Amino acid sequence: MSIKIKDQPFYIQSTAVLLGIVLLIYIMSLLTDILVPLAFAAFFAILLNPLCNWLQQHKINRALSIVMAMLLAIFVVAGVFYFLSTQVIQFGEALPMLEKKFSLITIHFKEWVAGSFKISVEKQDQMIKDTLNNSQAIVGKTLNGVLGTLGIIFLLPVYIFFMLLYKTLILNFLYEVFSEENSKKVGEILSETKGAIQSYIVGLLIETTIVAILNSTALVLLGIKYGILIGCIGAILNLIPYLGGIIAIALPVLMATVTKDGYSSQLGVIIAYIVIQFIDNNILVPRIVSSKVQINALMSIIVVLLGNQLWGLSGMFLSIPFIAVLKIIFDRIDDLKPWGRLLGDNIPTRHLGEKWRNRRTKSIVSS
Repeated sequence: MSIKIKDQPFYIQSTAVLLGIVLLIYIMSLLTDILVPLAFAAFFAILLNPLCNWLQQHKINRALSIVMAMLLAIFVVAGVFYFLSTQVIQFGEALPMLEKKFSLITIHFKEWVAGSFKISVEKQDQMIKDTLNNSQAIVGKTLNGVLGTLGIIFLLPVYIFFMLLYKTLILNFLYEVFSEENSKKVGEILSETKGAIQSYIVGLLIETTIVAILNSTALVLLGIKYGILIGCIGAILNLIPYLGGIIAIALPVLMATVTKDGYSSQLGVIIAYIVIQFIDNNILVPRIVSSKVQINALMSIIVVLLGNQLWGLSGMFLSIPFIAVLKIIFDRIDDLKPWGRLLGDNIPTRHLGEKWRNRRTKSIVSS
């Protein structure tokens, strides 16, 4: 006689679920180097799938259509990197002058700190040296992260090609794993998942492009040197929640400090970026990025932090589409629907406790 978990007391059910989650997270952490490239490849394969289907409809072989779609994507990415590299070259030509000016500002700042806080310049230098020594481990982690990212870049084309090539095989497997009576639910989940991921990634690209244009325009109008480069870098950093926005503002403020006298330019940069962030957070993200990924703000913050803890920078990027897929699955399974509602952005006007209490009161009065 088999005993079902659902028939057990709540504390046994919750313990079993908790152990399952802990085991899953441990495996995901252990297999980071394998799972992260596969996750990115799955998202990009879904993004390129409509183009591959369109090419196949025009009598092009499946393998050739996949190669053509990937080459187009690589061409677009290469064009963006070429544009940024030309800006970086111009920045490199003026680097000696900027270093000289920055050193002069640093000396003045140290003298101000020594006069205001009675900390000698020598002691400040020693504090900076100690900080740099303590940050060597962080630099090492960053280098490992960069190497891991390069590994992802080299593996991505291979994974994307085979995922698109064996798309039918993978879909058939997903249908066959579940019983035939659940095929409708499986089809709905797969269709909504594909739509959510495509909408999210395309929306993210559109949002980044608009923010890059707004940043660059504002910096050029304010007369900040290399405004186009810094504006584009700021838009890319904006993809990293929280920390990215802070660094994006710090870069143009630092450039204005190094290249201009006074503080009016720095103030102008801060005001301009606050306005752009307001437009981004209240207009672009809700209407472009989050139109299909309907996750409430609280869960978004928690999930992004958890993703960072699990997979670092890659986890922060993957967390929102991943939780959107989970919500789609939760909404289709009766026992998991409360979790789907918890993740969603539909705020109820009344809580169920009040509703049930009123219902009990009415039944007592009527009896």
